[in-house]
Amino acid sequence: MDLGLFMQPLHNPERSITEMLDEDREAAILADKLGFNELWVGEHYSSCIEPIVNPLQFFASLIDRTSNIKFATGVLALPQHHPAKIAGDAAQFDHLSKGRFIMGIGPGGLATDFELFDVMEKNRGEMLAECLDTIHAIWSSDPPYNIKGKYWTVKIEDTILPKLGFGPMPKPYQKPFPEVAISAMSPNSGSARQAGARGWGMASANFIQACWVKSHWEQYAIGAEKAGVRPDRSKWRIARSILVTDTDAEAADYLADHKSAYGWYYDFVIDDMRTYNIMPVLKHDPAMSDDEVTLQYCLDTMVISGSPQTVLDKLVDLVDYVGGPFGGLLMGFKEWDKPALQQKSMKLLAEEVMPKLRAYCASKAVAA
Repeated sequence: MDLGLFMQPLHNPERSITEMLDEDREAAILADKLGFNELWVGEHYSSCIEPIVNPLQFFASLIDRTSNIKFATGVLALPQHHPAKIAGDAAQFDHLSKGRFIMGIGPGGLATDFELFDVMEKNRGEMLAECLDTIHAIWSSDPPYNIKGKYWTVKIEDTILPKLGFGPMPKPYQKPFPEVAISAMSPNSGSARQAGARGWGMASANFIQACWVKSHWEQYAIGAEKAGVRPDRSKWRIARSILVTDTDAEAADYLADHKSAYGWYYDFVIDDMRTYNIMPVLKHDPAMSDDEVTLQYCLDTMVISGSPQTVLDKLVDLVDYVGGPFGGLLMGFKEWDKPALQQKSMKLLAEEVMPKLRAYCASKAVAA
């Protein structure tokens, strides 16, 4: 089981973007030093709380500051971009990073970005599939290009000049393509079925109940079965909010302050989900009323916290609950309101918890 860091990231908008980005880079560099395998970063063009507009640009600033960690876009919102631009940008980054790139894609999730890019009323799932297929077609061919779709056309026919090198678009470093992965949030996610049918990787969000995480694999398997594809659990990442401290009491004391970074994060999530009428993702029982989804309820049910042994026990329970080992655990990033505590949490997870969790997963795999 790989270990990753998942960063939307969410920040207090009272801070400057410079401060936010500096902290995000510091967290990424620390993750690499601690042996994290993957770094997932989101894309949001119109948010003062989620400040990274271009994850590939952000990642490029980290290539020479890191050694082994893979960079995963979480996600590129493909309906918002022309496929030729993403094909060029992603291929270039794949070369710059020498293949340390995972191409996380999605239909987008920010309403103001939908308005900004005029995709609010469009079939974004259909656009996502066309955009990716077009990118792969570009990477699989040489000019002349004439790729026609419902939403985009890629054409270079009339201006090709081989003597001057004009016409060819770059192909990625990884052959044939970088790994594709999609994000999943909704209960019984259609995106999960699509990922299963296409053989893509999948990352389940950290701000949803474990029962809906479990439903993602069920839908992934359904999609794979219908497409005649064997579902591979190693392609599944699960993101969770995790806090590891020396003792259970230390974690409990920190989380008791609802103004902590974890409290602020889930207060934002509740407000966001209520605004867009998607509260069910926060409920372990669909019969619950929205009023029952309190901040304390979210902290109690969606944050895995405590000493290394307590966190290990809870993660073992998660593995068993979702039906066995999966490919990657993604630690959900929270703003560093107490840097020493949160940096130590990353260290304890990487060095004290993960070796034992991997051993448990290996024993389950042998038994299977």
